[in-house]
Amino acid sequence: MAANFELAKPALNVEEYADRLKELAQESEPTVFALRAKLPTQGRADMPLAATETMSVILKAYASGGENEVHAHPYEDHTFIVLQGRARFFNHEKELGTLERNQGIMLPRGAYYMFEAGTEEPLVMLRVGATTEAGRDPNDRIDVDGAYFDAFTVENKEVELLYDNNAVFE
Repeated sequence: MAANFELAKPALNVEEYADRLKELAQESEPTVFALRAKLPTQGRADMPLAATETMSVILKAYASGGENEVHAHPYEDHTFIVLQGRARFFNHEKELGTLERNQGIMLPRGAYYMFEAGTEEPLVMLRVGATTEAGRDPNDRIDVDGAYFDAFTVENKEVELLYDNNAVFE
């Protein structure tokens, strides 16, 4: 078991994200990791930390004011736990709540949601997901019309990822 306590590395597109999770899922030994990452000044960073065929652990960092668009994961239950900052969660009809440090939300498969980061400081969350249907990709996501929805697109409010090299979450 090799511990990885380096800064988490963000996946820059959907293929890299999926490939990193598949690579992590091939581990047959326990995975040790640290919740350490550079904090973005613009954009968002999704950093796969550990995975199996049925579960994933992702560290997420958003610049203040960062957000995404309403979507659902039809084959995955997942939860977010706020480690730093503040996140306002919504479904496509109403606000679900504002979460602060050490608060979380559980999203069952198929639940539509989006969130936006607060403006006071970068948002850092731990995301843990579990596949609900064998053989299906837990990372599939759909928009409100049920069409496939790539997370790394302008439609999902993706912007260039920029950093202040001195700002680190740990």
